[in-house]
Amino acid sequence: MIDCSKEIRNFHDDRVKLPEDIRKKLSDQAGANERRLKDGLKKAEEPSPSHFVLQGSQAMRTAVQHPDNDYDIDDGVVFTKESLKGRQGSDKTALDARKMVCDALYDDAFKRKPEVRDNCVCVFYNEGHHVDVPVYRMEHPDSDSTLYEIASADWKDSNPEAVTEWFQKQLTAKHSDKEKPGQHQMRRMVRLTKMFGISRASWNMPSGFILTVLTNEIYWMYNEREDVALYNLIVSMKSRLDGSLVVRHPVLAENLTKTDEDPCMVELRDRLSWAIDELKITQTTDLKKKALKAWKKVFDTDYFDDQIEETSARCSIVVTREEPTDPVLKAGGGRFG
Repeated sequence: MIDCSKEIRNFHDDRVKLPEDIRKKLSDQAGANERRLKDGLKKAEEPSPSHFVLQGSQAMRTAVQHPDNDYDIDDGVVFTKESLKGRQGSDKTALDARKMVCDALYDDAFKRKPEVRDNCVCVFYNEGHHVDVPVYRMEHPDSDSTLYEIASADWKDSNPEAVTEWFQKQLTAKHSDKEKPGQHQMRRMVRLTKMFGISRASWNMPSGFILTVLTNEIYWMYNEREDVALYNLIVSMKSRLDGSLVVRHPVLAENLTKTDEDPCMVELRDRLSWAIDELKITQTTDLKKKALKAWKKVFDTDYFDDQIEETSARCSIVVTREEPTDPVLKAGGGRFG
C-alpha cells in the first residue's frame, strides 16, 4: 500500500479533530445552559438539579468538525427521585419532567424554542449547534448502589456516566506504548469514521455513537501507518456488517439499532463497500498522486489537493541530458575509436 500515512494524520489533525477553541466554546455554552436551567427552575419554584453529566462525543472527545456547525452537545441533568414530585405528591411522569426542564430553559434570545423530544430536551443555538439535555432521576445517591432512570417514553433504567467510563477503559486497554501519553489511535479512527459518515449530506448514516461502538468492536492493535490502520478498519467494518447489521449497546442490555435491517445500517455497509473499491488503487499503484486522489474521493474533501498538485509537479520533472552537436558523437562513435 503506497504510504499516505502522514497525509491521513495531517487530515485528521487539521480537518477532522475539533479545534480546541471550538471545543472550549461548546463547553462554555453547555455551562451557560446549565446556569440558565438552574435559574429557570428556581424562578418556576421547581426542584434544583443534583448535578449535570456531560456525555457523548464531547465527554469522549470524539467530536469532529462539521461544515454547518451542527455540533451536538449532550449534557444530562440529574434530579433526586424524591425531588421530582407533582402537585399532589406523586412522582412526576417522564414527560412532565422533560416539560419542566424545557420550560425552564426557555430564553427570548433563542430564535427557535427548546423542544421536548423522546429522550431529551433540545436547545438550539443560532450558530447551528444544539444541546441535548437528557433528564435523569436517581435513587440512593449516597450509596454504592445508586440507581438512575432516564425520562424517555417512561422512566427507564440508565446510567449517564457509564458510556464515557466504558470508552475510556477501551482506550486504555488498546493504547500502545509506541504512542505518546494522551494519544490514542482508536480515538482518531473513531473521528475519521464519523467524518466519513457526514462527508455527504445526502447519505443516511447511523449515529456517531453507533460508529463509535463499531470502531471499538473491530479495532484491536496500533499500526504505525495511519493509512493502513484506517483502510483495515474500513475493510473489517464492512466484513462485520456483512455478518450482522445489529449493534448492541456497550453498557445497557439493549440494541442501538432498531431492527436487523435498519436503512442507515444498510447504507453504511454499502458506502463502506464503495470506499473499499475506491481505495483498491492504493494497494496497487506506485503513484502517490493516484492514492491521494482516492482518499480525496472517499472523504469528499479538497484537503489533499495541494499534495496532489505537488506530487504531480515532482513527477512531471524530466531530467534530460544535452544533445551532442558533434556529428561523430551524435552517431554514437567516439573521437578515439
